[in-house]
Amino acid sequence: MRFDNQHASDDCDEHCADCGDDSNHQPSIFSDDRASLARRDYAKLLASVGGLTAVASLAAPLAGLTRVFERSYTGPVYSDGIYLVDGDGERIGENALSEGEKMTVFPEPRPGIEKAPTLLVRHAEDAYGGATNLEYTVSGYAAYSKVCTHAGCMVSNEDGATLVCPCHFGKFDPTAGAKVVGGPPSRALPQLPITLSSEGNLIATGDFNGPVGPGGE
Repeated sequence: MRFDNQHASDDCDEHCADCGDDSNHQPSIFSDDRASLARRDYAKLLASVGGLTAVASLAAPLAGLTRVFERSYTGPVYSDGIYLVDGDGERIGENALSEGEKMTVFPEPRPGIEKAPTLLVRHAEDAYGGATNLEYTVSGYAAYSKVCTHAGCMVSNEDGATLVCPCHFGKFDPTAGAKVVGGPPSRALPQLPITLSSEGNLIATGDFNGPVGPGGE
């Protein structure tokens, strides 16, 4: 049986105006206007799915920016001799950070306190000034509450040496007592007094010098 290429081409032109020269094109099962409508609907579906996927991908990290420091315990968070530990519960040694670095630490767990996120920063000792309580620093380390004083989000970003809360872009200067240098917060992040233990690990010598989180003005 002889197959006429010209007739096949004419048939494509008649029933599928969008065929063009694309050899990978798959004609619609419809031979009327429903073909282009089906393609448009499919494109809209892909766009919608893509949009929902993008929203979902943003939802998870945004959920992590909400208030996560809520505790019924109302006593001190730290006290004299409490070790600072990382997320794995390991104690923080003097060489944990280089100048210009920061990390999130916690009080070593004890009954009533499981998590109290704290920002540990390290800068040159002569970089600190302003409202920084220098007696609360040691070997270039300073520690502040990680809970933003505006809405209770975690201060987890940075802009140079400035600490930035991603929720409403409150900015704090860790070399000046974590004072507010931008955004809506009305007060500094509370500072934690720290020193080195006899074995060279960072420990608190008391509690934060102000209320943790929003309020307390």
